[in-house]
Amino acid sequence: MSLINLAESYAYASVITGGVFGNSPVGLVTGQADLTSTGTGTEMTVSGGAALSLGDMIQSPGLAFDQMQSNFMSNYQAMAVQAIGIGITFKFAKRLLRKPISNVNRNLMKPLGIGVRL
Repeated sequence: MSLINLAESYAYASVITGGVFGNSPVGLVTGQADLTSTGTGTEMTVSGGAALSLGDMIQSPGLAFDQMQSNFMSNYQAMAVQAIGIGITFKFAKRLLRKPISNVNRNLMKPLGIGVRL
């Protein structure tokens, strides 16, 4: 398991959950179910949709999906730019820090024998 790849994956997950759910990956799992709607017909008002959680999706799947769709449509461009930035940053950081990373893996992580590398 590579800690750098794990950090990169978390960064991508954070972009996706922030753009679609308005929440962090941890907040998506641990957040409160507070999604409600009021009104009738075309005059519906949704509250609690700023930060969706798994509880919201279980409690009100229709409202949660509508909110996710709305969030995605308003954030997809920013999400794409952030994802490209994350990819470029990690690619150059790995290339720039290749020797120090290799040194840490060889001299510190491998002797520990825990199956984790930097």
